[in-house]
Amino acid sequence: MELVELLSKLISFKSISPDDGGSIKFLSEILKKKKFTSKTLNFGSKSNKTFTTNNFAFLKHGNGPHICFAGHVDVVPPGDLNSWSSDPFKAVIKKGKIYGRGACDMKGAIASYLIAVKNFLDIHRNFDGTISLIITSDEEGKAKFGTQKVVDWMLKNKSKIDFCIVGEPTNPRKVGEIAKIGRRGSMNCQLTVTGRQGHVAYPENATNPIPDLIKYIEILKKPFDKGNENFQPSNLEITSIDTGNTTVNLIPQKILTRFNIRFNNHFSSESLKKNIKDRLDSVGKNYSIKYEVSGEPFLKKSIKYNNFLKESVFEITGNNLRMDTSGGTSDARFISKICPVVEFGSVGKTMHQVDEYANIKDLETLSKIYLRFLEKVFQ
Repeated sequence: MELVELLSKLISFKSISPDDGGSIKFLSEILKKKKFTSKTLNFGSKSNKTFTTNNFAFLKHGNGPHICFAGHVDVVPPGDLNSWSSDPFKAVIKKGKIYGRGACDMKGAIASYLIAVKNFLDIHRNFDGTISLIITSDEEGKAKFGTQKVVDWMLKNKSKIDFCIVGEPTNPRKVGEIAKIGRRGSMNCQLTVTGRQGHVAYPENATNPIPDLIKYIEILKKPFDKGNENFQPSNLEITSIDTGNTTVNLIPQKILTRFNIRFNNHFSSESLKKNIKDRLDSVGKNYSIKYEVSGEPFLKKSIKYNNFLKESVFEITGNNLRMDTSGGTSDARFISKICPVVEFGSVGKTMHQVDEYANIKDLETLSKIYLRFLEKVFQ
């Protein structure tokens, strides 16, 4: 089975997060035929629709380095089917592109590294080391029962990895531009400012919370830091402001605003919470705030293996791979707890879009890079 055929089959599984749609069993059978030890790991509950199927598979030959490829088969919903040019769960090949939900994010990368591993094993049957794969189906949702639980399982079972590549679509235009060696943390906040409800014609008998909210926002929007060598500055973005007030002559009782902070490694989530509280307290006390942490900032890199990846990219594409930490969160934040990790995959231009696609040549190039990387590691 070659890359396009494999990806077409993966697209056909309706694996809307956290349901893998049967795709993980399919991949597990392929790996077993290549003599991998395959372990299916189920977490969550069917009763509250969090049941998740995951797989950890490995092939060990000797005591050399342990290299892992990781990725997720779950996808976001396709949205309005009438907006698609074709069935999102039936691969369509047109003008060198393969269309379908997940082609870009990130079934294309899974197909690319599976073919790379197959091609490597066909040539290097007696390599010294271990190749493994972590394949999960809970990345696009709350991500509580996918890679996070697999990593907990690996820690409990003392499974050690030297380096991991997560196949997220990190390249904006062409394969070989950017890899991610870390990510900022992400925190969602809900701030409620209270006043006293009253008639707009008698403001002396009420306390409007909106002017106070403006003061709170002004202090929150002041810079947190200047960034550093590896991270851009921490940034806060307001995402909604709402009083729930539909009456024109009523001063509202309270106003709620939501904001997200992408924070670098100047902060942990706890130190950031303290920073926010100190800022708000400097303005007033008529507020309450709730926090939800999506991920901590991380930067866990291997100079040796990152250089192997850079060399592989240059030899296959002629591009000088840039390593940075921009963008959102991914499952790499969990894997960083057990080993150095880098995110590197296909072009991310159409991820989550209607008529999502990947260029077939890009995926073939990506697979060649993965193969060359394995050859460098196990040379």
